[in-house]
Amino acid sequence: MGIAHYKVILSYNGSAFAGFQRQNDERTVQGEFEKSLRKMGWDGHSILAAGRTDAGVHAKAQVVSFQLEWNHSVEDLRNALNYYLPNDMAVQQVDKTPEGFHPRFDAKARHYVYHCFCSPVRDPIREVFAWRVWPQVKLDRMNLAAQDLLGSRDFAAFGSPTSESGVTVREVFSAKWQQIGDELQFSIIANAFLYHMVRRITFTLVSIGQGESPVNLISQSLAAGSLDLTGLAPAEGLVLEEIIY
Repeated sequence: MGIAHYKVILSYNGSAFAGFQRQNDERTVQGEFEKSLRKMGWDGHSILAAGRTDAGVHAKAQVVSFQLEWNHSVEDLRNALNYYLPNDMAVQQVDKTPEGFHPRFDAKARHYVYHCFCSPVRDPIREVFAWRVWPQVKLDRMNLAAQDLLGSRDFAAFGSPTSESGVTVREVFSAKWQQIGDELQFSIIANAFLYHMVRRITFTLVSIGQGESPVNLISQSLAAGSLDLTGLAPAEGLVLEEIIY
């Protein structure tokens, strides 16, 4: 069958990773994935990825791609990768893809979901995957403020570009809070995100929901190009839900 280009949907628990991108002397998602690939004869320099999640951020459907000489089915490739990968990572799906496919540049949008719950008492188990906030928040205030995120805007107030020459304009297609049981979930879809953008937006919206900040803080900050509020929502609550092509 020879060398082919493969697209992989990868999930991981980000708790024990220093982020996605390979780093010297740090355990990363990319580093562990490439280590497993090399055990299968891969001799490439670097896999391609749809994006780089921060340390502690989780993913249900990160997308990576690579070339590999593999003379078996894509199901066998999935199973072989999962055999070598550590337990906090798993390949969900493998597909052959055209050689020109790039998981980052071909993506139309990214979908993140942030998980919260309100409680005055800490919960050591739930807080592995969600942010415990207190006082209680008001979803109507948060959703009203979130509407100011929609559209193509300069988000310099909420994040920094992912490269020195990068711009800070992004287009947000959807931003909404919902309550599922006693959990609050913030779903946001955009063409791309700045560094720390989702976590800073989430922190701001929670502050608005608690009545500590005005509902128009998002629109004011976008207009001013700066945010008069310091803080980030913890990485543990953030999940890369989907890459949209």
